Amino acid sequence: MKQANTMRLNLLASAVLMNFGAVANDNATNTEIEHMAIFGSKNPINTVPGSAHVIGQAEIETFKYTDIMRTLAAVPGVYVQEEDGYGLRPNLGMRGTGQNRSEKITIMEDGVLAAPAPYASPAAYYFPTSGRMERVEILKGSSTVKYGPRTTGGVINMLSRDIPESALAGKIDVAGGQDGFGKLHAFAGGQGERIDAVSEVYRYQADGFRDINGVGGDTGFVKNDILAKIRFKSDKSAKYQQIIELKLKYADEVSDETYMGLTDEDYATSPFVRYSASQKDQMTTEHKQIQVSHLIEFNPDITLSTTAYYNDFHRNWYKAYNVNGDGLSSGGIQTAADFDQGIIATPIEVGVKANNRDYLSQGIQSEFNYYLDKHELAFGIRYHEDEMDRYQWVDTYQLDTDQVMTRTSSGIPGTDSNRIDSADAWAMFIQDRFTLDKLAVTLGLRFEDVTTRRIDWGKTNPGRNGIADKNVENSFNSLLPSLSATYQVSPSMILLAGVQKGFSPAAPGNTDGQEEESWNYEAGFRYTKNAFSSEAIVFMGDYSNMHGNCTAAQGCDDDNIGNQYNAGEVDVSGVELSLGFEFNQSKELSFPVKLAYTYTSAEFASDFSSDFESWDDVQKGDSLTYLPDDQLYISVGVIGKAWQLTLAGRYTSKMRTKAGQGSIPVDELIAGKTIVDLSARYFINDVSELYFNVDNLLDETYMTTRVHGSVFAGKPQSATLGYTYNF
Repeated sequence: MKQANTMRLNLLASAVLMNFGAVANDNATNTEIEHMAIFGSKNPINTVPGSAHVIGQAEIETFKYTDIMRTLAAVPGVYVQEEDGYGLRPNLGMRGTGQNRSEKITIMEDGVLAAPAPYASPAAYYFPTSGRMERVEILKGSSTVKYGPRTTGGVINMLSRDIPESALAGKIDVAGGQDGFGKLHAFAGGQGERIDAVSEVYRYQADGFRDINGVGGDTGFVKNDILAKIRFKSDKSAKYQQIIELKLKYADEVSDETYMGLTDEDYATSPFVRYSASQKDQMTTEHKQIQVSHLIEFNPDITLSTTAYYNDFHRNWYKAYNVNGDGLSSGGIQTAADFDQGIIATPIEVGVKANNRDYLSQGIQSEFNYYLDKHELAFGIRYHEDEMDRYQWVDTYQLDTDQVMTRTSSGIPGTDSNRIDSADAWAMFIQDRFTLDKLAVTLGLRFEDVTTRRIDWGKTNPGRNGIADKNVENSFNSLLPSLSATYQVSPSMILLAGVQKGFSPAAPGNTDGQEEESWNYEAGFRYTKNAFSSEAIVFMGDYSNMHGNCTAAQGCDDDNIGNQYNAGEVDVSGVELSLGFEFNQSKELSFPVKLAYTYTSAEFASDFSSDFESWDDVQKGDSLTYLPDDQLYISVGVIGKAWQLTLAGRYTSKMRTKAGQGSIPVDELIAGKTIVDLSARYFINDVSELYFNVDNLLDETYMTTRVHGSVFAGKPQSATLGYTYNF
């Protein structure tokens, strides 16, 4: 199946290359066309009729975070749920969508879908390395009609390293810190008359902040990310200005992570330990990407961009999934705890599952833009294919009284999960933004036509011989209108409002084949003047059918992992507020201040039952899980002539881990927390910088999740010292 898909994509990519050659006539141009970004000169962020935020290079450089969840904490309406402490597998949500594996929002890199299988298996166990990004764009509301397939919550677009504008430029950034943390980030590139290029290496690692009982060992990770771009430009005298760009990327990771948390008693006394039964747990991944983009500017008001993309991702999370025959949620973790405490004085048996999977995501997309005096027209089309191939097995170990695990039997690959989930999708949109004096109206329409398949050979046919036990196909389509408007009250003040029909495709594991749909509303204002900026938006979401994807991260039992549940009606409402101001701007000492606040209310509007550990039996009026009512972010800085000091604090109110109403039972509670980070920078000269960062400055001990009924602690105080040289 992969070979046939690859051949089809190669033909599509060849068509793009041929198109360039036919029109360019061996000429090129160095005209820059903003085709991979959401916001730009043709779509200024201040005029967007919805919630729009950009985290630019200056903000990224302040803290130099390697964790996208810390980066996004400054954006209202975005929810994060920590897991490993380093952001390797982020859990992100927007406007009440839920955060699990970022499966309910659209994640892109350079305008291309980034999840390993965004239609067939949306849970994103791969996430682009945020530390190498130049800019992060966040868009919520009706303006997301251009970016699917998930339009209910919003879209995050990460922009990778652009080619430097000079003939040769680059950077070297090295850092080291507590718990064996280390980072090497380097890039170099430049522009020529007709050819531009850049290459980049990003490696970071840590030993981890948890200790395994008895045997010790690392609980950290090593991750490598390599990027290369080469761009060919038309000659300045060409009739049409054109650019073609080839992007190649490779990434791999080895991380010693587990789903085996702690009992409440052990968390209270030793929050940063791990049970000896988790000592073999390890995730290995490999990601490969090829992307070819072509741009042609027929004139300054008519442009066409086309991108063909291919993403191949392999992962194998080898992790404990039962102890003495009991699953983690059904007594296995308690048994592991009793063994380490000596309550169980005889060897125990640990089943370790190889969650071995291969993913493929590929397609081709084009967008045509036509700018008239009072109209900005955009038309886009995308053909996309993706698949997830699960080929898993279980090994058995004996954990002896010396806390050493010895393999007693090896499973046969394909005797656990043995199936392929796949999807083909056509997506199209048309959008028109027209102005009537101070009023600007944006009309949008998106169409999604999706076919999903599940082929399951079962656990007794690892060779996949003959007819599969299950071969299910579902097809569905959806038409998604949107309407939004802005009104320019004054040069500084804009009123905005919008309505859209939200959508998420049904995955192959959805037994009813029912897509997620909602109607979403927002209204507010944006005010910007001199050093002051603000945005305030009220939002509401009315789901007719909310999806829940059953993953191990949700505590689902083994037989249901990969299934998708329909939760029915859900009501979401809230407020987003952001403020920014720089006191004493342009003086020797200035004081930038930023605030972001989110209030959210989200309740189920119908009764249902599911195999989710966090949902279980739901009654109308129950609150959604892992969703805080209040989030507050405040950063305060001091900028001198050659130095900068910044404190950033984020408060998250309490959350419930199981759907319910009223007071939260202690064993279903994640208490509120306040985390403060510190950034100190000293600019040695124009090209070099020394920096010192401290995550969790106050060394707060806090809970992040209760997956499988067990507790995980967030990352403790962690200091990093680094040096950057630019050339």
